[in-house]
Formats: sequence, structure tokens, C-alpha cells
Amino acid sequence: MSWQPAHEATQADIRSSGPVELVIGGRARDLGGFEVRRILPFAKRRMVGPFVFLDQMGPVSFAAGTGIDVRPHPHIGLATVTYLLDGEIMHRDSLGTVQPIRPGAVNWMTAGRGIVHSERTAPERRASGGRLYGLQSWVALPQRHEETAPAFAHHAADALPVIDGEGKTVRLIAGALYGARSPVATLSELFYADAALAPGARLEVPVASEERAVYVLEGDAAIAGETYNSGQLVVLRPGAEATVSAAGACRVMLLGGAGMDGERHIWWNFVSSSPERIEQAKADWRADRFPAVPGEIERIPLPE
Repeated sequence: MSWQPAHEATQADIRSSGPVELVIGGRARDLGGFEVRRILPFAKRRMVGPFVFLDQMGPVSFAAGTGIDVRPHPHIGLATVTYLLDGEIMHRDSLGTVQPIRPGAVNWMTAGRGIVHSERTAPERRASGGRLYGLQSWVALPQRHEETAPAFAHHAADALPVIDGEGKTVRLIAGALYGARSPVATLSELFYADAALAPGARLEVPVASEERAVYVLEGDAAIAGETYNSGQLVVLRPGAEATVSAAGACRVMLLGGAGMDGERHIWWNFVSSSPERIEQAKADWRADRFPAVPGEIERIPLPE
């Protein structure tokens, strides 16, 4: 998705003790007629591990003849991760990739030195309408890989490891957790997982990673005796043991990894350790020096 700059709320629930360090509530953002819930970045927490951006899309139902139309837009210095729970998005990029994104699959686009992509509802799905529900995250690239060649990788849902038992089902999107490893290639140490918990189930969040967070996607989840609601990102204290407990059925996303190798600057869809590199990307998009997406004639202009 394209990040349209907007005023960011600064209210946060900071904890002085216990396993929870910070609680962030999602904020509504309008991306041109399509509303998302923005979780990261946040004023008091720009990243969790390499995760520098997290949006929840929907759930939303489109009437017949409508859908999403995110026109071509550029990225640098990051990888985008689109993960759907319902619906479909047609991805096209400047590498020539044409890939329908469907529930449970992983679509990992490495921008590196520069890529352009669009995300739309395909005509055949637009005709009948339908639901859309999912998450999109951005993973900042390590400094040594910020200018890597752009790439796109698709992994079908049945290629991802699933850890199942004791009332919980964990689909490992990327990285390593609970003795399993996802086939998705990453350029930094991280983990990202989709966990469904039945009533009464408990899920330990491994302490091995330096930075960790739990995003409550559906239902309510308790950590250290306190209940958190859907739409809240619960950032955990480094090294603190934490267990997610479900009184009723719930679904959470686990994410995090090693701390980044320095500050990251974010402007529109550009992420970099260098402000000067972002200025160059702005100039390149303004001057139409990014590669084009085959078959697309529109593009989102540089915000002014």
C-alpha cells in the first residue's frame, strides 16, 4: 500500500513494570476511499525489530463494481509483506510481476534501491464485489542491503509451516519460531506469525528475539493478567517472559526481531538510514526516473 502522510496521534499507554512495555492503539487512515487501521509507525515507537510499518486492511465488504485501486507508487530501502485473511489483491510491479495475492500466502517484495508497484481488485472480482481483510507490513532493510536489487517472492499458503496443538494454530509467515522456519528468505533476523487460539489456550512468546510485539487481530487476549482488545499492539519488554492467554477465541499476530542497525527515516513510501537518500528518491519519482509497471498508465504523484 501507499502511505499517505497524516497527522499521527501521540497518545500511548506506557508501562513502567511487567512484561508489557507499551500498548499502541490502531488509528484510522483513509487511503483514497479505502480505510485502514495504522499501527506502526507510532510517535513513541517507530519500529519493532525491523518492522517499521503495519496496517490492518478491513475487514471491509465492497459492493459490486467496486474494489481497491492503489495506483503505481515507489518504494526504497524496505520489503513489503502482504498477508491476506480474506479476499484477493492483484499485485503488479516494475519487475513485470503479475501475482494475485490470496489468503494465507506470503507476498514479499524487496524494494532495495527502488521498485514500483500497484495493488488493485481484478476486474472479475470487482464485478461481483466481495470482502477484503488482511495486513500489510514493511520491513526495513539492514544498511548493507538498502541498495540491493529489487525482487519479488510469492509463497503459497501450503508452503508455510503450521504449528498445531493444545488449542492453538500458528502459521509461520517468516523467520523462525517454535522450532520451525518459514521458507521465506529475509535479509535480517525476524519473526512474523499468525496465531489462532481456542478458548482457554495459552501461547508463550519466545524471548530469544530482542524486540517483540503481539498484535490482537480478533477477540481479546490476556498477558500477565491484563486483557487487550482487537486493534491493539502490545510491545513486550526485552527479555521478559510473556504468555498470551485466551478466555474466548482470539487471533493474534506475533512479530519482531533484532534491533535495527541505526535509525530509519520514513517519508511517504521511502525508508532509509540516510535522509539524503530519501531526498534523491523524491527527486527521482518527481522526474519519472523510477521504472514503470508494465500495463499501467497511472501513478500516484509525489505528495507536496
